[in-house]
Amino acid sequence: MKVLVVGSGGREHSLCWAIATSPLCDTLYCAPGNAGIANDAICVAIGPEDIEGIVGFCRDEEIGFVVVGPEMPLVAGLVDRLEDEGIAAFGPTAEAAAIEGSKGFTKDLCAMADIPTAAYGRFTEPAAAKAYIREHGAPIVVKADGLAAGKGVIIAQEVAEAEAAVDDILVERRFGDAGREVVVEEFLDGEEASFFALVDGVNALPLASAQDHKAVGEGDTGPNTGGMGAYSP
Repeated sequence: MKVLVVGSGGREHSLCWAIATSPLCDTLYCAPGNAGIANDAICVAIGPEDIEGIVGFCRDEEIGFVVVGPEMPLVAGLVDRLEDEGIAAFGPTAEAAAIEGSKGFTKDLCAMADIPTAAYGRFTEPAAAKAYIREHGAPIVVKADGLAAGKGVIIAQEVAEAEAAVDDILVERRFGDAGREVVVEEFLDGEEASFFALVDGVNALPLASAQDHKAVGEGDTGPNTGGMGAYSP
């Protein structure tokens, strides 16, 4: 079977390294890949945002299975397009990927399903967001609603810092379209961990937990990043 992995980061490198060992994989491609991935897969110069380019490559090369790493093409509907073409893909549809693509959507989903979550508000106007911040005080968390490569969350220790974050996101558009809306959220103090499961809409296969080091500085200081490292379990 010919397999394509979409993405160019460490996550995709790990996926390529593992998939390359499978006896089911005859040829492994990665779009676009990177210098390290090139040791395990054939890199092709197609960006993850080029949905039609990826679909066309899969048709031309008769790809049997696609593994999508980054969130952006998932939210943009890459899996939907692949399924339309009869190409098997690992990853959620655009509708399912909304849980990753919109923090506000996810918060509303948790509230609707009675899943415990921090108190929050959703705002598109800076004045309303700042009024909510002043009402609840600091520390408080300000989040760009959309995908921001892991950098769209500001943990503000002071009200003024939170208000500045609102302007940064909604007015200055630091995160582009990801900042068309902000979620202002109660600050919860404690250890953060992620728990992973593979699901198909009916079955759930639990995997391991992991903790991500997101802050750029030692001792969890400084702004959040896309990840400075992680450990599991």
